Amino acid sequence: MYELLIGLRYTRASRRNGFISFISLISVIGIALGVAALIIVLSVMNGFQEEVRNRILGMAAHVQISGVGNQLADWQSAADTAKKNPHVLATAPYVLGQGLLTNGGEQVKGVLIRGIDPGQESAVNEVAGKLVSGKLQSLHADGFGVILGISLANELGVRTGDRVTLITPQGQVTIAGFTPRYKQFTVTGIFKADYAPYDAGVAMIHLSDAQKLFRAGDAVSGLRLKLDDLNLSRRIARELNQEMPNLLVGDWTQENPTYFRAVEIEKRMMFIILTLIVAVAAFNLVSTLVMVVTDKQADIAILRTLGAAPGSIMKIFVIQGALSGLIGTGSGVLAGVFISKNLDVIVPFIERILGTAILSPDVYLISELPSRVLWSDVSSIGLISLVLALVATLYPSWRASRVNPAEALRYE
Repeated sequence: MYELLIGLRYTRASRRNGFISFISLISVIGIALGVAALIIVLSVMNGFQEEVRNRILGMAAHVQISGVGNQLADWQSAADTAKKNPHVLATAPYVLGQGLLTNGGEQVKGVLIRGIDPGQESAVNEVAGKLVSGKLQSLHADGFGVILGISLANELGVRTGDRVTLITPQGQVTIAGFTPRYKQFTVTGIFKADYAPYDAGVAMIHLSDAQKLFRAGDAVSGLRLKLDDLNLSRRIARELNQEMPNLLVGDWTQENPTYFRAVEIEKRMMFIILTLIVAVAAFNLVSTLVMVVTDKQADIAILRTLGAAPGSIMKIFVIQGALSGLIGTGSGVLAGVFISKNLDVIVPFIERILGTAILSPDVYLISELPSRVLWSDVSSIGLISLVLALVATLYPSWRASRVNPAEALRYE
């Protein structure tokens, strides 16, 4: 194919017009930067989504079954029904309530009280591995021990072995008015989930203590389930809901839907915005090729007089423009993947230079910039960039094929 040889020759040759070479270089760099930026941003979005999901599932369960009014009386029967599903690995009951924790009057914090069975709870989540002091088995029935999140413990100024007072709204009405219930607990452990809502707002006590505290009797609030594949959570939740229509069945994606929905929306919008940047860079090839066609009119006329068909002339410039797009896309893919794979080194280096933290854990839930490169995203970005570059070459190439040899050679 002489068209391929001539197209490659035009790409390699040093042009007489330095301005055309400069514009061509800018087009290639623009495509590379746009592709690299798109890969890096999507990788960070994927990493953020995976990091938040893992931290949520470290303390939550894949599927959750609860009763109407936060009361599940016959929870053993519900657990037996759930275990019949082949994808359910373990179940654990829990009691959920709200209260106020105080260290003696100086600090008061509103918390979510979770009553758990230590023996069963470790089978449905990773809470046992997240304890920085104490043990999960330190929670005993009637022992009135409590395990606090690390941020909650720091705000209350307590450590393992200290005492805190729990105030619950399940009080009693007396002549003096409504009196809330007070109970003193001993801090038997502190966990660190690396997830701000849990670290700052969750306290765990023994299941039987929670039942007495919230006057639940033998009932629980619900059951937590662990599956062999977390991606099946929605399907298993629907199946269990059909088997137990009187109960409320939800999965982990419904517990914190705003986080995942926000990340998905941001990911789509960033993909569209950055794709437009790649499109602008790709369509810079139009101006580059138009100037090249004008510069090469004499060459085009000679090829036409030697018998080259208009389609062959068009192929030459399509090859030239597509090669520029290929170089830009390839460079952008390599740069984007390299930076995304090494963000754990690059970001701390930038933070040391700027003297500030890029991510605040109170705002973004995490303090490190995560990254996860999905090759499906990389291939999609590369394909879109190549298609845009190819489309940008069509009009200038068509104009080249329409050059009149007689007019082009008149003043040569």
